[in-house]
Parts: sequence; structure tokens; C-alpha cells
Amino acid sequence: MDKNSIIGFVLIALIMMGFFGYQSVQVKKQQAYQAQLDSIAAAEAYAQWQLDSAWRAEHPEEAIAASEPVATSVQSPVAPVYSDSLLNAAARSEASIITLENEKLKVEFTTRGAQPYSVLVKDYQTYGKEPLYILQEGKSELGYIVYAPTAVDTRKFNFQVIETTDSTVVMRLPFSGGGYIEQRYTLLPDSYSVNETLSLVGMGHLIPRNVSSIDVDFSATIGRMEKGYKNETQYSRLNYYFPDDKKPANIGNGRKGEKRFNNNIEWFAFQQQFFSAIMRAPGNFSYGEFKIDFVPKESDSGDLMNCSALLRADITPGERVDVPFEFYFGPNDYKGLKAYGHAYEKVIPLGGKIIGYFTKWVIIPLFDWLHKGIANFGIIILLMTIFIKIVVLPFAYKSYSSSAKMQALKPYMDKINAKYPKQEDAMKKQQETMDLYKKAGVSPMGGCLPMLLQMPILWAMFRFFPASIELRQQPFLWAQDLSAYDDVIHWGTSILGMDHISLFALLMAVSMFFYSKVLQTQTPAGNDPNAKMMQVMSLYMMPIMMFFICNNLSSGLSYYYLLSNLITMLETFIIKKWIVKPEQVVAKVEAAQKENKPAPKSKWQQRLEEAQRMQREMEKQKKGRK
Repeated sequence: MDKNSIIGFVLIALIMMGFFGYQSVQVKKQQAYQAQLDSIAAAEAYAQWQLDSAWRAEHPEEAIAASEPVATSVQSPVAPVYSDSLLNAAARSEASIITLENEKLKVEFTTRGAQPYSVLVKDYQTYGKEPLYILQEGKSELGYIVYAPTAVDTRKFNFQVIETTDSTVVMRLPFSGGGYIEQRYTLLPDSYSVNETLSLVGMGHLIPRNVSSIDVDFSATIGRMEKGYKNETQYSRLNYYFPDDKKPANIGNGRKGEKRFNNNIEWFAFQQQFFSAIMRAPGNFSYGEFKIDFVPKESDSGDLMNCSALLRADITPGERVDVPFEFYFGPNDYKGLKAYGHAYEKVIPLGGKIIGYFTKWVIIPLFDWLHKGIANFGIIILLMTIFIKIVVLPFAYKSYSSSAKMQALKPYMDKINAKYPKQEDAMKKQQETMDLYKKAGVSPMGGCLPMLLQMPILWAMFRFFPASIELRQQPFLWAQDLSAYDDVIHWGTSILGMDHISLFALLMAVSMFFYSKVLQTQTPAGNDPNAKMMQVMSLYMMPIMMFFICNNLSSGLSYYYLLSNLITMLETFIIKKWIVKPEQVVAKVEAAQKENKPAPKSKWQQRLEEAQRMQREMEKQKKGRK
């Protein structure tokens, strides 16, 4: 063994001896510290025993009841045993129900956990004409976990009722060593709001100094309230809103979801299609974990989805800690939610930035204005459709007139197609076609661009109708509910994802077919296989696809699309019959041909000719290489 190896082994031995010596010292320090903690715990236990003994002497009957054994069975689980005798008594005592009621809500609270037991939304019913509960009886839990010094879950204890009025209930959970947890609920008059204040009073000696937060656990099973399961799940979700964000994020929309965040959250919402249970923390939650899962359609429970939110609210420990919370239990009404000033209205899916602005500033005000004087929502949708068609008429006119001119040019187009039947002459055919369009004063984009400009309106209506609570359970003609599908034929089993036929959706698809048929007579495809394929898609596939999409959606939406197609066909007929006359278009082309003057070339046509020139050059180069 050489000198370097010996030095290495010696150094390793010294390092190991030093490490074990250091560990021995640390173990002794830890044992001494643990012995100190055990002494403090023993002293606290003795003091608690003295307090419990004094309480038993003052309350002999409750002490006997708290110490009686409880039979163990599945039906009657054993209440947990706590070191605090008052908590033991609260864990075993029977719960009671307290009711607060105003013009809009009836809220039942249970003393078990001092939490909402059920919330009835007045003036609304489910599709089956049952009372509408946004929180069903016994199917929700709201608990606060306070560390005092061990975890105290408020859901496990029966609170004492301290005060009740027409609008307020106050409940407390006292501790043997002094202090209590208090929950005060206030139902605001003529409102869907419930305010809560969670107070930790005189608990500074119980809550460790390093504890600076409480946990909030809110879960609920939301019941089915609408006619169509697929439509209801598609528009139901769990929203969560970060302070000063443009809109809330969400999970759900018919799919199971789970999210977790370590940043501030102002509020969250268990949102059914038309109703929401919202919980807001004015001081914000510092952590959030959200889950949502949908109950299968085949379930007999009548439930729609299970939602849960586990959050953390920061506190500053002291002799009195007040933590405010706000609740909203009510309809997803845009104006009503916006009045709160907390961006609640953004739970309503109105589309993206551009679509959302159009819906908020045009569609909703127009809808509300018409509703002031008209009670029938079918008539309101008709008038809205006519108004929108008048607004976009200048854009639509260009499209309709371009189509009418194209139909007048059909004989000339047939000659050009016959002149250039080969595929390699496609560029020449296109150039001559553009010359023809120029002589007739037809823009090749005249029919497409105006239609593209109308697409945002169609999408805005697609978002508006299924989310509009005003249409909920409103009848029109054969439709019993304009917010749901109008099934005229219904069968038990699902075929291609359908178990019914919506008449408005079917009529809309038929109107789309005939409108496409009219367009094809005005814009012939010629010998172009791609154009023919597009025409087949437009004529058959689009109506079928739209039928499958709208068959499960709001009948009000299908009714709007039906009216829009009918009015469009009427406008096309009027323009073709009395405004754009084919003989004038033909006369203009013949006059240009007699003059034999080349039509001025547009920039697009110049670029097309340049592309053709470059293609010819490339072909020459290829032939030269051969």
C-alpha cells in the first residue's frame, strides 16, 4: 500500500469518526428537547384534567352522558374521543335544523357543523315541476378545520344556537379551557346572498403561534334540474376566479376534472347550467384544490354532478379572529350577477373576447329591451332575427348580388370550361375566368367575405341561447321549453348518440339543405372536382352535421337558425328577382367584348399572372434539363 492510499484511509476514518460524534451529540439534544416537550404536555394534561374535573362537578348529567359507552355498529358509528370534554359532548349530541327565509331563498342550517343543510331557490322549479334545491337536503358539507392545537373539524360537532332572528343565526362550539368557535350567518333581504363570519374567540392559548391558516372543505352533490342530460352536463362546471383576472377558469363541461393551485383565489362556483352556488373569500384563499365528477345518465339518484373544493384561508392568530365569507345561491342571470361587482356574471359562457363583447353589448340589451313589451319569447326571437338581418344586410347584399351575377355568367363559364378541359391548363382557365369577372364587375371574394363577417354573429347566438335563463321553461308552439330540445319523437335506446328527434333542429337542417341548393344553382362548380366536392359537402354533410349538433341543444337556438335561413332565402329571391337583373350583367359583358379593350387588372390578377409566368419558366427549365 503506497503513502497516498494510507493518507486517504486515515482521512476517511477521521471524517466518519467526526460524523458519528456529531450525530451522538444531536441525538442527546433531541432527547432532552423531547423530554421537555413531554413535561409540558404532562403539565397541560394535568391542567386540562383539573378543568374537566371542575366541569364534571358543575355538569354531572352531561358528564355521565359524555362518558357512557356507545355501541359499535355500521348504523351508529362511535363518536371520536377528544381530550376536551366539551368537544366530546358536542360530538355526541343531537343536531337540529334552523331555517332562514326571504323572498328569494329558503336556507336550512344544521347545528351539526353549523353549516347549510339545504338551499331552496324560490320562484323556480326543476323540469319535473319539483322544488329547486341548489343544495339538496343532506347532500352537501361545509367544514372548517381549525388547529387548536390538534385539528378540529367543525363538521364533527354539534354547535350551540346562541341567537336567531328572521335573517340571522349564530352558533358556537365552546372549549373546556375557554374560548369558542362561532359562526354567524346572515341572509340578506330580497337577495340570493348569505354572508358568514367565522370567528375564533379567546383561542389564543389553543392555536399554536406557527399556525397562520384554517382549512375550508366544501363539497356538494348537485341534482339534475333540466330536461336534457347531455345539454345540462355540457353547460355545468366548476369555476374558480383569480383576483383581477379577465374571466374565471373552469373544469367540467361534462367531463371529470381536477385542479390544484397555490396562488390566491377570490371565489369559486359549483355551476349548474342555469344556477350556481358561489363561495367568496374577501381576503382570498391562499390555496385551492378542486374536483368535479358527473353522475352517469343511467343513475336513478337524480343527481347531476359531485363537486368539491378544499381551500386554505390565512389568519392572524389573536384573542379574536374574524374570517368573512360570502355565498351566492341563485340563478345565472347576467344582470343580477353583474350587480355584485365580483365578476360573478363571467360564469355565464358568452364566448371569447370579440363574441363576448357583441353578446354583452348588443344581444343581451336587445333581448331585454324586447322583453319589456313582449311576453312571448318565440316572438322575441323572431324580432331579434329580423333586426340582426337588417343590421348585416349591407354585407349580405354583396354576397347575394355576387351570387346572382355568377348565375348570369353561367353560359360564359361553361364555354371557358369547355375551352380548357385539361388539368395542365388550370392557370389559363383561371386567368380567363378572372377576365370575365372583371368585365361583369363581379368580385371573386364578393360572396365569401360578407359571409365570414357574419360568422361571429352566428357563433354569438350559438353561445347565447343555451345559456340564457330567460328561455328556461318558456313554451312556444310545440316546444315546451325553449332552453331544451323539442322532442316530437322519442325512443328508449340511443341510436348514433340520439334517443329523440327535435323538430326545430330537423326543420333547420331542411332549410339549410334548400338554401345550399339555391346557392349551387347560382354558383356552378363546372368541371372542377374540388368545387364539386365542396358543393356535395355543403348540400348534404353540413345540414346533417348541424342537425346532429342542434338536436340536443336549445330549441330556441334551432328556431333562430331556421328563421335566419328562411329570411336569407327571401332576401336572395328579392335581390335576384328585382335588384340584380341577369340581362344587364350579360349586356355588360358583351359590351366589353365588342370594345375588345382589356379590362384593368387588379393587384390580385397581376400577382396571378406573375405566378403563371414563373410556372412557365420552371417548365422550360425542366424541359431543358431533359
